[in-house]
Amino acid sequence: MGRGARGGEEYFLGRRDLPWLVVLLSVVATETSTLTFLSIPGIAYGGSLAFLQIAVGYVLGRIAVAAWLLPAYHEGRLRTAYELLEARFGPETRRFTSAIFMVTRLLADSVRLFATAIPLTLVTGWPLVTSVLAIGALTFIYTFIGGIRAVVWVDASQMVLYLAGGLIALVVLGQAAPGGWPDILARAAEAGKLTVIDPALDFGRPYTLWAGLLGGAFLSMGSHGADQLIVQRLLACRDLAASRRALVGSGFAVLFQFTLFLFVGLGLWAWYDGAAFARSDEIFARFIVEALPAGVRGLLIACVFAAAMSTLSSSINALSSTTAYDFWARAGAAAGADERRILRVGKIAAAVWTVLLVAAAIGFIPQSEESAAVEVSLGIASLVYGGLLGGFALARFSRRATSGSVRLGIALGIASVACVWMFGRAAVAWPWFVLIGAAVTVAVGLFAGRRPRRS
Repeated sequence: MGRGARGGEEYFLGRRDLPWLVVLLSVVATETSTLTFLSIPGIAYGGSLAFLQIAVGYVLGRIAVAAWLLPAYHEGRLRTAYELLEARFGPETRRFTSAIFMVTRLLADSVRLFATAIPLTLVTGWPLVTSVLAIGALTFIYTFIGGIRAVVWVDASQMVLYLAGGLIALVVLGQAAPGGWPDILARAAEAGKLTVIDPALDFGRPYTLWAGLLGGAFLSMGSHGADQLIVQRLLACRDLAASRRALVGSGFAVLFQFTLFLFVGLGLWAWYDGAAFARSDEIFARFIVEALPAGVRGLLIACVFAAAMSTLSSSINALSSTTAYDFWARAGAAAGADERRILRVGKIAAAVWTVLLVAAAIGFIPQSEESAAVEVSLGIASLVYGGLLGGFALARFSRRATSGSVRLGIALGIASVACVWMFGRAAVAWPWFVLIGAAVTVAVGLFAGRRPRRS
């Protein structure tokens, strides 16, 4: 896939001719990590199907991004998401938001890399450090050689793999129940686990109708409209219409994916007869190791790594593209650099970011007993998406905001969510974080950007 790439744009954007269906699968695979693969069944195991309200919000958020952000990305033939902010607020804002993206990706995806090393350690008996190094090295090889084309096509194949794994688990669980899936669903209905809609207006509960539709929509707008990890794929499509099909279609694909793994969770609840587990993330992993026959067990373990490597490879490629375009190509003597030099710098950056991701994952090992990996990863992403989304909203719709006011707004938006995360999590659930951060960013950006009236 990487043959023939002679410049940075070909390496990072795949000549802008990638098929929209492959990009759709890559988008879903990129946002699906090992944490999702193992955690979503645990949500249904301990609760109900109410998480689907969040997934519906995801669809609505992607429709909004397709309507008001994607046209701007394609009109300017941009190479990174943050180039759009430069056109409105100047290079300082572009570098500021790109740096936020880099730090967020480094921290969040190093946690995902650490979480993936755990099952590899259980299977092989290797130390956690060795497992982290092995996964990081293997993912780096095809990402470094093939660029975005290799990443997208491998993502698509990996998504097919782990969806097949979920379907196989569904079949095995149905065959194990005395009355098959009708019996599982009947028992789940009696226990109230088939509830999908919760109309309660309670900001402290994460899976309500309002948290799902509003919070889920804003979270999706932040992750798919202001995060280079996803935007890079949409820029690699052939035109605006193809990008829109890939983005909106990925929302429905995620809805199907979540439904699949939530039903796996219902099957696990019936299998274990509702037994208590110390951590919900353990349930599906334990079922794979203890209950599945050889061969099928290996396939499901491969699915765990497929989900993780698709996210890790995307992070390496997105981080190196922002390094090359948002920083190096904008700096002094490098300004106006040709695409061949950008390609070389981007490949060097890919190696550096891989080392940093691996090092951060190894550094998380001593903290692993204190925090659930899924909570840490979601918390890191939720901290910044609101600020970034608010910055893009100001760029698109405000004439009042200035470069300084938008950077101040983003900083205070992130700070406000950090305060809620540290002191108010009991009263405000995580789906509301992006909405809060975006609202603060827009309000501060507008207020601080007002110019005094002339007398």
